[in-house]
Amino acid sequence: MNDFKPFKDWLKQVSFLTEEDCALFEPYLKIKKYSAKEHFLNEGKTCQEIGFINRGSFRTYYLSDGKEINTHFVFENDFVVDYDSFLEGKPSKYAIQALEDVEIVTFNLEALQKAYNQSQNWERFGRIMAEQSYKLTTQRVESFLFLDGERRYLDLQENHPLIFDRIPLYHIASYLGMERESLSRLRKKIAGK
Repeated sequence: MNDFKPFKDWLKQVSFLTEEDCALFEPYLKIKKYSAKEHFLNEGKTCQEIGFINRGSFRTYYLSDGKEINTHFVFENDFVVDYDSFLEGKPSKYAIQALEDVEIVTFNLEALQKAYNQSQNWERFGRIMAEQSYKLTTQRVESFLFLDGERRYLDLQENHPLIFDRIPLYHIASYLGMERESLSRLRKKIAGK
């Protein structure tokens, strides 16, 4: 199935996964499509699956006093999931929404558990996913603890410049912990330096 090709290509780049490991997992894969603004996950619902993004992008956000606060953006060749909700089977505190039309390859926890039981390589894959999730969470928390808004903006610009081509500025402002107007002033200030 050609729709699984981007996911299989990505898996093959993870050098320890063999062709047999990929074949073992393929029967559990499903293709899903979301239109822009459609939700992959709603707040209060349990995240039932992980999605590998073939094309498109998502944002993760939560509500605070009726205001949407963005916490994460994901694009092609990345995974969309509320990992805590997925692993623990508990309601999510977050919502995950498509920002563009999206196509993803999905699999559920049962499929992942079966793969873990049949291959140590899949167990290793799961550990790496958990480590990556922990690292992203730690970086996000530390950015708010140790950096001001300007430094967070500059880091985002330096490490993820394509975000500015695909994500509306009001979403980026929320992600950076500022109002849209403050981000506009900051961008003018930096451009003037």
